[in-house]
Amino acid sequence: MVKLGFSKVEAKHLARQALVYIRQSTFIQVRDNIGSTMRQYDLTQRALELGWPEPQIRVIDQDQAHSGATSVNRDGFQLVVAEVGLQHIGAVFCLEASRLARANSDWYRLLEICALTDTLVVDEDGIYDPGDYNDRLLLGIKGTMSEAELHWLRQRLLGGKLAKAEQGQLRMRPPTGLVYDPTGQVVLDPDEEVHHAVALVFSLFDQHRSAMAVVTHFKKHHLRFPTRLWGGVQDGEVRWDRLRHARVLSMLHNPAYAGVYVYGRTQTRRQVLPGEAPRIKGRQRQVAQAEWPIVHHQAHGGYISWEQFLQNQQQLDDNRTFHPDQRRGAVREGTALLQGLVLCGVCGRRMSVRYYGQGIPHYQCNQAHTRLGDKTCQSFRGDGVEAAVAQCFLEALCPAQLEVSLATLDFIEVQARQVEQQWKRRLERVDYEVDLARRRFLSVEPENRLVARTLERDWNERLTEAEQLRQEYAALPARSLRLVTAEERQAILALAQDLPQLWQAPSTTNAQRKQLLRLLVKDVTLTKQGKLIQIGLRWQTGALTALSAARPLRAGEAVKTPPAVLDRIRALSPDHSDTQIARQLNLEGFKPGRNGQFTRGKISWIRGAYRIPTGCADNPVGLGNQPRGDGRYSARAVAELLNVTVSTIADWCEAGLLDSIQATPHAPRWIKLMPEDITRLRKPKRRRWLKYS
Repeated sequence: MVKLGFSKVEAKHLARQALVYIRQSTFIQVRDNIGSTMRQYDLTQRALELGWPEPQIRVIDQDQAHSGATSVNRDGFQLVVAEVGLQHIGAVFCLEASRLARANSDWYRLLEICALTDTLVVDEDGIYDPGDYNDRLLLGIKGTMSEAELHWLRQRLLGGKLAKAEQGQLRMRPPTGLVYDPTGQVVLDPDEEVHHAVALVFSLFDQHRSAMAVVTHFKKHHLRFPTRLWGGVQDGEVRWDRLRHARVLSMLHNPAYAGVYVYGRTQTRRQVLPGEAPRIKGRQRQVAQAEWPIVHHQAHGGYISWEQFLQNQQQLDDNRTFHPDQRRGAVREGTALLQGLVLCGVCGRRMSVRYYGQGIPHYQCNQAHTRLGDKTCQSFRGDGVEAAVAQCFLEALCPAQLEVSLATLDFIEVQARQVEQQWKRRLERVDYEVDLARRRFLSVEPENRLVARTLERDWNERLTEAEQLRQEYAALPARSLRLVTAEERQAILALAQDLPQLWQAPSTTNAQRKQLLRLLVKDVTLTKQGKLIQIGLRWQTGALTALSAARPLRAGEAVKTPPAVLDRIRALSPDHSDTQIARQLNLEGFKPGRNGQFTRGKISWIRGAYRIPTGCADNPVGLGNQPRGDGRYSARAVAELLNVTVSTIADWCEAGLLDSIQATPHAPRWIKLMPEDITRLRKPKRRRWLKYS
């Protein structure tokens, strides 16, 4: 066939360059399949035989270790297409069609450009002119077979992979805490420090119900978390570092820790979305747990049970902030006891929390407002509601006080023991590394100083690391490293008999109260009805409890004069002045709306606001010669009755001849005038004073 193709190579082709395209799909092929690479480079000799001079032969090999399934990131192929389109190339040499492209879209594009520019395609089997129909048909069949071959290879590999996965024999990288034994079975990590570090993560999450709380606990106690390396020269080695939040989430979502073999937790999405760069291998997405294709329970040992794994997934989903109207969220440090539990009794949405004033929680149903611009359903202070719910919760716990107290003691002891044991294993590991470095140093010949100096330096570094670790261990708070004594146990048991006192203790944090409340309470529905708030308490068992709490007063209502004060002012107004009323109310213990003491001005303002008439005005204007409600006359009225001047009345009052009172110095006098006083002091005729110019 080579000789038959010589007639297709013309002078116009030889006048242009010859391109030799070389490609291997992976780095392993480039490294191991040397024969295939050499056959591709030998195509330069084929070009020489066909008549191209050596200076006009160009080798394109920058696409090594790139798949031919797409032209993305294949600069060599793009260069071939560009040079052919510019009519710089007379023939393109390749070992076979699969070297140039395994996708029909790329293959036919190249053939179309070659046909337009009269460029030949040469492989091991012959010389083809894409402008000729028969050659074009043959090249098209070769391109289709090349693409189909890639599909068949992939299907064979995936079929074998799925067959092994269905039998639970497909080996995958085990997560930290699980290893393969010599027989190929997955077992728990034999390293005690690694084993207990992984178990501690699940134990802490079971206690705190929050992944971030687990990370905080590790940081607080200066604990480290392992990573067992996989593959390479460091295969099997353990690296210790700080625990991260993403690491905890990946562990909690991994069913392998429950002893379950799962294949198909992710799927590859090949669809290219707007704004995304195309990728050969697509993008992975998480598959819902109900859609996992292959699941084998009790395939190997685990750190938790399958039921505990499902509870952890539910807890993690409940902690999410996505769609807060459907989830309670994780327990936080705020003072709002019912954070995440409150549902609106009007629209059924989950209510949010806001803090006002001195950290007083307010519950608001504002989702309709923020999303649709509607009015806020409900909004009110939450301290009264929280008190009612807490009281009901404590009453429900009373029959189980002893169990709660014992569980608290066990929790304290287990937590302290876990931290202490983890530190002991860490110290044991560093002591082993020091001893290993010492034995290595002692095993070398003293004369071999080149090796001895390195081993001595390594020994010193291990000793320094061990000393620093012991100092860090000694600096830890003693509270976290000791167990509960017998005396403390008895004290806690005695305190547990009074749950309200334990609940209100300063040592009990807000997060602990919320966590304890969520163990029994599923949600709380609040509905405002008049001056009451109706509380619907739903327990985790599904039982319902109806409560009610007084609706908190509005700001204006809180400073409003109490009705009892108004009634008392109405009773005293006919025969008491404002000053007397204020004095009497203060003696009786009444308080105004804004607290403090009553004064004449406050009483006067209250009477004006509520239109309460007075029978004992402090000012004589408008009374004339008539007495007040208490029978007292003004000084001018008494002067008229006794036919004397006002100054004479003042003298008689100061001398004690008349019974008079004054609210303040220089204030008007109010005189109690008896019939005998009139007979004794009244003048027969009023003296008139002459006026002189």
